[in-house]
Amino acid sequence: MPIPEFVAALRARVGHDLLWLPGVSGVVRAPDGRVLLGRRADSGEWAVPSGILEPGEEPAVGLAREIQEETGVAVVVDRLAAVTTTEPVHYPNGDVTQYVDLCFACRPVDDAAVASARVADDESTAVGWFPPDGLPSPLAPSTGERLAHVRAALADPAAGAHFRR
Repeated sequence: MPIPEFVAALRARVGHDLLWLPGVSGVVRAPDGRVLLGRRADSGEWAVPSGILEPGEEPAVGLAREIQEETGVAVVVDRLAAVTTTEPVHYPNGDVTQYVDLCFACRPVDDAAVASARVADDESTAVGWFPPDGLPSPLAPSTGERLAHVRAALADPAAGAHFRR
């Protein structure tokens, strides 16, 4: 998976030390309730689309870009569902990164977008739509949490986004 240029520039200065980065993730729900997942090339786990924001990039815009780059699906980002912090991620090359993740509820722009789901870059080995009660395995632990946050946000829109107090 390619490292964004700004992260490579930071790594040139800080080496493998912990980097704190802004991340976005999206639970994309088709009109029939199925969710869009990709099988990650690095771990083999199924996960919701996610990525790193570019400097100055608006979170919802960056997420829509990431989803289309990874899955070929154009989306509408509807609402923020959760703000969480991941555990530190230790990469095989020795880099350590931790993310503040903004998780959004999304939907495909239209039926053609649903049909366009495919592996669109080297970050996934498979992409598909799955019913919430029939998710594939192995599932990334963060995906279960993100699905739950979006379900809660959609069930009670007045409650606002999830975050730890």
